[in-house]
Amino acid sequence: MTRVLICVLLMALVTYLPRVLPVTIFRKKIKSKYIRSFLDYTPYAVLGALTFPDVFYATGHGISAATGAAVAILLGCFNRSLVEVAVAAIVVVYIVEMIIV
Repeated sequence: MTRVLICVLLMALVTYLPRVLPVTIFRKKIKSKYIRSFLDYTPYAVLGALTFPDVFYATGHGISAATGAAVAILLGCFNRSLVEVAVAAIVVVYIVEMIIV
């Protein structure tokens, strides 16, 4: 039980520090355009890096996954809404899966 409590406390500390440190370090408004743009785009880059590789393992075949990803990227480049991109990619993956099987 002691080991579990230590693990929980360490995990709480690890998740709490990244949330508190920016508030305590950056008390003034950040004026550097480079740092601001870096901080603005970081969540999107991390999310993309975490989710994009799994796209190719989410379906039964790599061809359908690649086709769905291509459609999603193409529609995203044309500034379509997230719902439209997701639904179109799902429909394309479903159709390609039906053709392959």
